[in-house]
Amino acid sequence: MTIEKRREQELAKMGMTNLGRVYWTQPTPVLYEESIRRREGVVVHLGPLVVRTGHHRGRLPHDKFFVREPESESKLWWGKVNREISQEKFNMLYHRMLAYVQGKDIFVQDCYAGADPRYRVPIRVITETAWHSLFSRNMFVQIKDKNELENHAPRFTILNVPHFQAMPEFDGTRSEAFIIVNIGKKLVLIGGTSYGGEIKKSVFTIMNYLLPQESVLPMHCSANVGKNDDPAVFFGLSGTGKTSLSADPERKLVGDDEHGWSDEGLFNFEGGCYAKVIRLSAQAEPEIFECTRKFGTILENVGVNPVTRRVDLDDDSLTENTRAAYPISHIPSALRSGLCGHPKNIIMLTCDAFGVMPPISRLTPEQAEYHFLTGYTAKVAGTEAGVTEPSATFSTCFGAPFMALPPQSYANLLRKRIKDHKAACWLLNTGWMGEPAGKSERISIKYSRAMVRAVLSGALNSVEYIKEPFFGLEIPTSCPEVPAEILNPINAAKDRAGYEARAKKLVADFKENFVQYEEGVPDEVKGVL
Repeated sequence: MTIEKRREQELAKMGMTNLGRVYWTQPTPVLYEESIRRREGVVVHLGPLVVRTGHHRGRLPHDKFFVREPESESKLWWGKVNREISQEKFNMLYHRMLAYVQGKDIFVQDCYAGADPRYRVPIRVITETAWHSLFSRNMFVQIKDKNELENHAPRFTILNVPHFQAMPEFDGTRSEAFIIVNIGKKLVLIGGTSYGGEIKKSVFTIMNYLLPQESVLPMHCSANVGKNDDPAVFFGLSGTGKTSLSADPERKLVGDDEHGWSDEGLFNFEGGCYAKVIRLSAQAEPEIFECTRKFGTILENVGVNPVTRRVDLDDDSLTENTRAAYPISHIPSALRSGLCGHPKNIIMLTCDAFGVMPPISRLTPEQAEYHFLTGYTAKVAGTEAGVTEPSATFSTCFGAPFMALPPQSYANLLRKRIKDHKAACWLLNTGWMGEPAGKSERISIKYSRAMVRAVLSGALNSVEYIKEPFFGLEIPTSCPEVPAEILNPINAAKDRAGYEARAKKLVADFKENFVQYEEGVPDEVKGVL
């Protein structure tokens, strides 16, 4: 049987018949040509492909569902994050999607999620657009060997049909857009949205379901490694600096967003990066900036001069969430293997808009688990509709929308890894200090980078520490290249009474949020606050 016939049969088993032309794991130049021919995007100065994602310019966490089915029903973390949909609704929606793609050209990318051959998951991404196929090719681990590619057997398939819309009153969805994960059928359906990040995060969700069952900790973090074989991981929500602080020309970038931590060490889930690029500058972030000027990069919703075809990274007219999706090989300092040893340092990032958290503090293992489960950062006025003043937000394990299993599944693995490998843990605040947002300047990225360098070089291991009174955090009294007076936020507070009131309110918010995790958490972790 020819490879073409076998592939046709594989699609037919899924119910995909009477298709137009099928473009199977095409290389970047072909996908560029097809994207342009189909008017899906435009090529701009120096070669990136600029696309528009339409009405939806970010993820839709409230439109994501899991099918309630026997294989996963007892394992999933049901609730506000993981909403359920019935098998009946899933099947009806799926059959309408199959009818929709009849007669249409489709694009298929066969690839892996996970750089470590011991834990990687074979995936297949089927899309109705060429640019989404290129996005998948950039984001996941490409298969270079021809025989391996021809014999690829996907463990999970993602069917991404952005122009197909659900009927909420009929399909049981919240809107016309949907992301539905069916663990039993090993299938993810995405429709009604063109935002590329839904493909990426659907695969991450799958990894978060599968890997803890193999005693591997999946992490929403960036990672890099220095010349002395000293890996570091950076946990953090969007806007906290995870991508920026891990992109260090003096260290090898393992990956910018998703990793696994196994008994053997760290491994990247992806083969590319998906960086936020609004107001990106060559001075502040030179490596990522250069990636916005290269062939093969997809720029989502970035402003373009229609005459000169030059991009404007300061243009937020469509969204603040402008993105660049590029292969990790575009980063000169990238570690191509995506594999390294166990982290020596774990840095948890927060952007505290209340000016309460110290810029850098040392965590005990118990504090690290507490802050990992909490996943705190703050929303700032102007970044989201309806937000007029800073508000605390908590995202379990620094990635609640992607956590398929109960939080303790991940926290238990983190505790074990920290204990086994004696990783040092830190909390880094990249937000405001002493005074809240609007009344002071955000901590300079220059100082944040200096604090990261001090952590990774070991310079903070020999300095004195004082204990902060509200969260019990240990604050260094000195740090190379950082003024000592900015290390303790209470010293930067113009109104000490106001500072203490904000600190007490934030502690109360932490405690209220943590109630949901108390069952199954060791007493020493519960007692952190």
